[in-house]
Amino acid sequence: MKIRPMNDRVLVLRVDEEQKSPGGIIIPDTAKEKPQEGKVVATGPGKMADDGTRTPLDVKAGDRILFSKYAGTEIKIDGVEHLFMKEDDILGILD
Repeated sequence: MKIRPMNDRVLVLRVDEEQKSPGGIIIPDTAKEKPQEGKVVATGPGKMADDGTRTPLDVKAGDRILFSKYAGTEIKIDGVEHLFMKEDDILGILD
């Protein structure tokens, strides 16, 4: 299935975190928090300004990003969980 986000929306795939703590303890699924890091899968064309021009997004497909903890709306695409979020929910791009 192909999805193209609208306006300043971004489609993100969460990046899995380590299963172990730094001390070597295995963390069970029930105790893990959802990661706040992801990979941009698709972006919209940009936000529409009041004068009718589009402001392009700073992120592009393939970027690794950090986003706020409760950002976005969770959806499943072909059985894989993704997030739809606004560009404003993105905290930064990882290099």
